[in-house]
Amino acid sequence: MTNIHATAQVEPSAKLGADVKIGPFCSIGPDVELGDGVIVHSHVAIDGKTTIGSSCKIFPFASIGQAPQDIKYDDEPSTVTIGPNTLVREHVTIHRGTPTGHMATQIGANCFLMIGAHIAHDCNIGDNVTLVNGVTLGGHVSIGDNAIIGGLSAVHQFVRIGSYAFVGGMSGIAADLIPYGMAVGNRANLNGLNIVGLKRKRFPREQIHELRQAYRMLFSAEGTLRERLDDVDALFSKNPLVAQIITFMKSDTDRSFCVPNNVATQSR
Repeated sequence: MTNIHATAQVEPSAKLGADVKIGPFCSIGPDVELGDGVIVHSHVAIDGKTTIGSSCKIFPFASIGQAPQDIKYDDEPSTVTIGPNTLVREHVTIHRGTPTGHMATQIGANCFLMIGAHIAHDCNIGDNVTLVNGVTLGGHVSIGDNAIIGGLSAVHQFVRIGSYAFVGGMSGIAADLIPYGMAVGNRANLNGLNIVGLKRKRFPREQIHELRQAYRMLFSAEGTLRERLDDVDALFSKNPLVAQIITFMKSDTDRSFCVPNNVATQSR
């Protein structure tokens, strides 16, 4: 049975799944949909066309689905979607999309959004992503599956962060970060591969060894980045880890790439 505290304000048209629990002083808007088993703790505000997947837990003072911080936004019917089993801790803010983006802010399943994280309009967050306390994502940011963004880090609008990437705490990310890459600093430089994360996810040792070789070749000081990328593609494209980096770097982007200190950002 649904359990709604007497002080909560839930609009009659909101859709609530089975076994939803809504705590004191919460506000649930008319176009909100909560999946089965969702728990909304006290003092949470959820508005807009927001869909929250089953078994999500939302802690006090989170704000989800409010209008984006975009002066061009004119109350268009954009959305927020959060996948199942995602944990939203205190003071997290998640804004809905805009017409200049995809009209949607999307967050995957099994994510962990720690205290004070901000996800701006039109962001696309994959599954199993962790945003540590105080992380700020600008509009249109894309983060791949299993990435971890360290505490108090900020990601510039339109930046892409690849799957399994790791960003160290208090970093400023203004350029695309390759899958499996590790970045730290302000402005952040690429600082190797996220080897610890790869081992934790039990990727085969042979694949990791080839990924190391491809990384050294890709970010050497010889030739242009495009030339090195083509060489890596020719030698290591059968390795699924390397192939993901190649696809990431050859796809369209509005940003440069995050590279090591000793490598210039050359034209692709």
